[in-house]
Amino acid sequence: MELSPLITKFFKFGVVGASGAVIDFGLTALCKGILGIPELLANAIGFTVAATSNYFFNRVWTWKSTSKEVGIEYAKFFFVSLIGLGLNSLIVFLLKDISIVPRFVDTSLDWDFWVAKIIATAIVTVWNFLANNIFTFRQKH
Repeated sequence: MELSPLITKFFKFGVVGASGAVIDFGLTALCKGILGIPELLANAIGFTVAATSNYFFNRVWTWKSTSKEVGIEYAKFFFVSLIGLGLNSLIVFLLKDISIVPRFVDTSLDWDFWVAKIIATAIVTVWNFLANNIFTFRQKH
């Protein structure tokens, strides 16, 4: 059974996104935990570096873009990512202090922040896929 092209693209986008999540979470942890950068700024740094990596992998593998206007395409992708960053940061900000994680869990690891970031990442993934499919990598006929 063959998957529809949109589902196949979403699957590939998810795989690329997983690699981006490793970059995002790793860099966020480095910035926040080791370098002492404030959490929302650390979140922005991790998210932005991951978005740049994701552009190149999605261009080549997910959408197989052959556009000669790489700079414009990257700018569109980054614009979508910036909106995603805003959504991500807003969701993290709104959720991190509502005590998602039970209090018996070790709070020294700041679990509320990380659970909020996971939820935000899932929501923003859907936004990023749809926006990039419609706006960034839309095929001209």
